[in-house]
Amino acid sequence: MSRMLRQLNMLERRSLSTFTQRVLAAPRVPTTTTVAARRLTQTQNFLSVKKMSTASSTISNLEAAQADVLAKSNLAVREVVLNRPQKLNALNLAMVRAMTPELQAWEKSDLAKVILLKSSGGKGFCAGGDVKTVIDLAEAGDANATNFFKEEYQLDHYIATMDTPFVSIMDGITMGGGVGLSVHAPFRIATENTLFAMPETAIGFLPEVGGSFFLSRLDGQIGTYLGLTGKRLKGTDVLYAGVATHFVPSSRLPALESRLSELDGANHEMINSAIEEFSAELENEPSFSLTGETRLAIDRCFKYDHVEQIVAAVEKEEESEWKTETLKALNKMSPTSLKVTLQQLRNGSTLSLAQCFKMEYHLVQKFLGEHDFKEGVTATLVTKTQPKWQPSQLSQVDDKQLKQHYFDSPSPLRLELLSSRDYKNYPHRKFMLPSEQDIQRVVTGEAADVGNYALNRQQVIDHLLRERHGKQGLSQKVSEVLDRKTISKKGDDSLKWVY
Repeated sequence: MSRMLRQLNMLERRSLSTFTQRVLAAPRVPTTTTVAARRLTQTQNFLSVKKMSTASSTISNLEAAQADVLAKSNLAVREVVLNRPQKLNALNLAMVRAMTPELQAWEKSDLAKVILLKSSGGKGFCAGGDVKTVIDLAEAGDANATNFFKEEYQLDHYIATMDTPFVSIMDGITMGGGVGLSVHAPFRIATENTLFAMPETAIGFLPEVGGSFFLSRLDGQIGTYLGLTGKRLKGTDVLYAGVATHFVPSSRLPALESRLSELDGANHEMINSAIEEFSAELENEPSFSLTGETRLAIDRCFKYDHVEQIVAAVEKEEESEWKTETLKALNKMSPTSLKVTLQQLRNGSTLSLAQCFKMEYHLVQKFLGEHDFKEGVTATLVTKTQPKWQPSQLSQVDDKQLKQHYFDSPSPLRLELLSSRDYKNYPHRKFMLPSEQDIQRVVTGEAADVGNYALNRQQVIDHLLRERHGKQGLSQKVSEVLDRKTISKKGDDSLKWVY
């Protein structure tokens, strides 16, 4: 037994040494060779005098506080900690290059039973990609501008297709690149601090990182609405929209992490049950904000395949705060970005995950050579002024020319992924709240084990509660959908779906 423990400690030290060298060697912040060597020596000296325990952090000295990504070990749990709080943990190429090989090693390791992704604190889980640096690289003709997106998408896709259970804790601002790191994982935990958005159309860009896949698979037209307007969702909204799989108050996260570390032979079912133990009792939390008349308006207006039709439909809606807010958002976005995004989402609804990433990598190369992306990033992050889009009006963007340039004309580079696995629907969606389509299948009798009799409201809720093991938030979501999409049949209280 003692020999086995010594071997495990050697493996942990060897893994850390490799990880530390990657973080130090990556092109994050310019440092001298002497400084880098001294830091590496400090870390190695620390490990040489203090044995690593599977219950202790694998990086815990001064160098750890200076690394943008930390790797930790807690029994069977392996943690990746985003540690760039002064930049809201915005993702850069060095962070991607530190994380990817570490995840690949853990995927092959019999010791790593659960992988946990979180941030070190502050307001941001990950507020997006470091687009200012990307624009600077593109302006200088540096290949790392496209390399960032290539390696970021490879990492996102790898997370989405791992066998090892992956838990992402979105405790804070989660936008752009942060969404890519989390939304494709089987377990995505939102807290009261979560602020989700895909705001790329406001900087002359498009909602990528697999946005064409996950946005197009949200209920109704919610994904189209979020992708075009950049609407922000907070807390429980992230769960009810289908972006998160669970809602856990931030005060319970340490206990949850401890519970996960204690799981023996953890699998996805066990992890789901453990997270549910710490999920909030949602009767006491805010209800979904995109419901009722607002949700009906979203589905009415954002169902069209042309942005001009969507804008016209919103303009025809009765006066409301939602109408005013939505028109204001659409009118300030890049017209080109709006049109590319809408086409991207419509295409993505029929593509596999890998195909979506490859399409987005193709589109990114187009945007890096165009005016609006540079203009949007510079105006938003540097000069703090209103961007001047070219063209400036939707009517000036020719749909045929746009399709030819952005979708039909080839780009120089193709995306090669790290995993050959692929799918058209998330394989672990049973851990989410049921989708509107799931609920419809129970009401119409198409779902398995429903039986031959039409169900009433409570029977529909009870059926889904049994199927999803009493999942928190399920009753609230199903009730909202039934209010909006069903009527009671005459003569009894069974439900009829309204198409």
